[in-house]
Amino acid sequence: MKTLRLLCLSGLLAVACAWASAQDVEFHAPALASDPAAGALMRDLAERILPVYQEDNPERYLENLSALQLVAGSYAAATATRQTLRERRPSSAADRPDGGSVLFDVYAQARATEAAAKVPFAQAFQQSFRDTVSQLSDQSAYAVASWRGPPLSALRQAVQTAFDQRRAQNAIPVADAVALIRTFLAFDASRSYRPLLGALDAEDDQRRYTPEERAVIKTPGGGSIAVVLVRPKGEAKPLPALLEFTIYVNSPNYAKECAAHGYAGVVAYTRELHDGPYRVVPFQNDGDDARTVIDWIVRQPWSDGRIGMYGGSYSGFTQWAAARRLPPALKAIAVSSPNAPGIDFPMRGNIFRNSAYRWVYNVTNRKGWDDTYNDSRWRSLEEQWYQSGKSYFEFDHTDDKPDRFFHRWLHHPSYDRFWQQLVPSHDEFAAINIPVLTTAGYYGGDLAGALYYFTQHQLHNPQADQTLLIGPYDDGAMQRAPLAVLRDYAVDPIALVDLRELRYQWFDFVFKGAPKPALLADRVNYEVMGANEWRHAGSLEAMANTKLRLFLDAASADGRALRQQEPSRATFVRQTVSLTDRSDAKWVPPFNLIGKDLPLHNALSFVGEPLPQSLDLNGLMSGRLDFTVNKQDVDLSIAVYELLPSGEYLALFDPSYAFRASYAQDRVHRHLLKAGERQQLAFTVERLTSRRLQAGSRLVVVLGVNKTPEQQINYGGGDDVSAESIDDGQEAVNIRWYSSSYIDMPVQK
Repeated sequence: MKTLRLLCLSGLLAVACAWASAQDVEFHAPALASDPAAGALMRDLAERILPVYQEDNPERYLENLSALQLVAGSYAAATATRQTLRERRPSSAADRPDGGSVLFDVYAQARATEAAAKVPFAQAFQQSFRDTVSQLSDQSAYAVASWRGPPLSALRQAVQTAFDQRRAQNAIPVADAVALIRTFLAFDASRSYRPLLGALDAEDDQRRYTPEERAVIKTPGGGSIAVVLVRPKGEAKPLPALLEFTIYVNSPNYAKECAAHGYAGVVAYTRELHDGPYRVVPFQNDGDDARTVIDWIVRQPWSDGRIGMYGGSYSGFTQWAAARRLPPALKAIAVSSPNAPGIDFPMRGNIFRNSAYRWVYNVTNRKGWDDTYNDSRWRSLEEQWYQSGKSYFEFDHTDDKPDRFFHRWLHHPSYDRFWQQLVPSHDEFAAINIPVLTTAGYYGGDLAGALYYFTQHQLHNPQADQTLLIGPYDDGAMQRAPLAVLRDYAVDPIALVDLRELRYQWFDFVFKGAPKPALLADRVNYEVMGANEWRHAGSLEAMANTKLRLFLDAASADGRALRQQEPSRATFVRQTVSLTDRSDAKWVPPFNLIGKDLPLHNALSFVGEPLPQSLDLNGLMSGRLDFTVNKQDVDLSIAVYELLPSGEYLALFDPSYAFRASYAQDRVHRHLLKAGERQQLAFTVERLTSRRLQAGSRLVVVLGVNKTPEQQINYGGGDDVSAESIDDGQEAVNIRWYSSSYIDMPVQK
């Protein structure tokens, strides 16, 4: 009981803690967070809380104790407490420490030095920083340098909000006091040391890395590719290089992070052309240009001739575009939520998305994001077009900024040769034999692209060395620390994996002979939400061992329901959706993944029976719709929820699966529906999920007509959808959904 001995030695058990911790402590909140008197008031509060504070969790106890001691001015004691806290943490934490925790260690030591040696805080902090960070590895030092935490304004506001909440009260419970003290300390410490960090980080970088180098590589066609390079200092032998090829000049630059992990870090940017206003051309040249950069790297004296590529979204696409050309020096790619042109961008389910215009307008005109093109203005443009009823060909004219690339894309609504030439063909997939790591999330917008590359690679090269890791993440999971709460959904603790660090561990396995990360035990590695468990399978199909077929019973006694038995008679439910109604121009999909309300926009819900016991749902859902519609085409959406015993609805994947019915069977060739005739349509949901459904929960399927201000509108006439306008949709969509429709849920029993 080391912690208990520490308490006794400190004299902190002089008061009966079990009694005192239940009492309120007198406290009068200051008016402003920045009030000079606030420090003294918080110090007085901390001094009174110290003798009565207790906590069963040893690490949480030490964290809070050090905060109390720092605010109380007991700096030497706080330094000793934080030393004890470091000793308790696993040795693996030293490889990539929490940057914020290290800075608090530095801050505590600086305050102790300031008090003991009577030196200015800035001088004490600079010396403490140098003493601490100089002892860290490059990886650990980078973790400290790259950590900044919330903006100072947000920390100040958190303190102000906490003070305001206590304004009318004269006392505060001990637990609330500890939380308030930690909130105040985060702000007070940050405003003290943040102005010093820039110069200190630059000084440390000079010792560890070569100065950032920039070069321009000329392409055979006369384009210019800008390149940034960072290398670790003191490496006598050539190094493998890690390359990101991106279209975003203002995206995070991970060249230094690569160097911190012992690689030559290279970032290259999509070529610039100088023959017109469009400075870059999305997708079309990146494969050839990536190979040009790879050829340039292998000729450099610091290169050992081996290159890995990494990145997400657009940078995920460029890796596959490079890999299909089989450059000998390219030895591995690590893709995260990659774009697959024609599959998940600029359309998804063969439905064009407005966001594609916003994206291409920005990256081609400025090769970066236009900050003046803000969200509120963008939304008003969407609403304006939606309410006008104009054709989709006229969408980009709403802002008087027509875009040639966007219009070119609209003329290719199917997955035709225009798109096919941008990604690996069947033969090219078969020839890609380098290791591939794919990371994706159940709540990622680019999941369809990741699944396309993964399944096609496995299909055409059964020996393909591709590993998929997927969990409760969104597309931004590789750019930041894992989120414990994602859009109001509490993520399982076991899923809080540092995905970027995992990527380096995998590269070390490929390039340096390090052990393969244990988390990547099989081809498919997935977190079972609700079970707090990682599982591993040899394929997507192997994630489940059976299917639970649920029929969309349209006329059961208790309303629309999901039934395991097909209804004995041909019942149906009618659905009517007006294509001319624009009263929903301000509708947006719900942001949160869990909530009390079921989003039903132009949709019907089917609710299952309470589950008698927990059930693991893992994999890709599929099904068959049996229906009659009065149109030759219709855009549909499918979403699946778990209705928890608490009454909340949890989305099992997001965004919902939206698809054009005429392309459901064949994304290359359009097959129009038979208006007025009963017909069947098989589908596979291009969203992967894994969830342990609770006993007592119900499955909910939401089936609807996809008509929103954010996407192209299908009026059902059978012509080019982009050419149709509201004049072509005077007749509402009328559908009969028959109860022989079903959805197959992949489950593990």
